[in-house]
Amino acid sequence: MFQRKNNNFKYILSLVPGKRRFGLYRFLPVFFGIGGVMEWIMINVRIGRETFYDVYRRKKSEREYQQKIEEGLIAHTDPVAK
Repeated sequence: MFQRKNNNFKYILSLVPGKRRFGLYRFLPVFFGIGGVMEWIMINVRIGRETFYDVYRRKKSEREYQQKIEEGLIAHTDPVAK
């Protein structure tokens, strides 16, 4: 059963052109395209109200603020209850 699946997989891979000239590197454009699509999704697709980069920037800012508090550059004050 596994041998048949392996042969099918090899056959599908053999359909990609450029085997003799580029060898294994013939798949690079496919992975480059997949990476580009993932990057576009991370920038433009909103899940809830935020994109991936919104979360990244917020977390980075929080880490920098926390580090400044620990270094004593900013005096940490608790929020005043109303």
